[in-house]
Amino acid sequence: MSDAELTDAPQEPADKPAKGKDKDKSKKEKAPAKGKGDAKGKGKAKGKKGAAPGGGLSVASHPRASASVRQIKGWGGLLAFGITAYLSLSHGVSPDVAGMRALVAGVAGYMVSYGCAVVVWRQLMIAEVRAKLEASRPTPAPAEAPGPGAEQPAG
Repeated sequence: MSDAELTDAPQEPADKPAKGKDKDKSKKEKAPAKGKGDAKGKGKAKGKKGAAPGGGLSVASHPRASASVRQIKGWGGLLAFGITAYLSLSHGVSPDVAGMRALVAGVAGYMVSYGCAVVVWRQLMIAEVRAKLEASRPTPAPAEAPGPGAEQPAG
């Protein structure tokens, strides 16, 4: 018996390139580089990170809001982690199970605090815009009150 008959793997034809570096080179040559010379993205203008697509309000583009949301997310996750770890260990749960519970609670606290912070900051941003609009409106002059000797209209 020959060696080819003893092996179970099928033999590759001689005209196909072997697997490995040669095959990778052919893919690299055919595919254009990502992001360079791409005709699809030429007409699109790149905006700032976190900017709203319609140019409206965005929590991510607000300087105080984005910093506050980041801070609230961190504290929410840490508090949930710490409280859960303390309560689990104080009630006699093994440390490995308490650690797993604390990690899950930390992630959940992170997500819940993120959602709450975004909701609160959206309302604060809307209130800021309303306050600016009201401050920019001209206030109507108050109507002059009739003097003490003025005649009262009959009625």
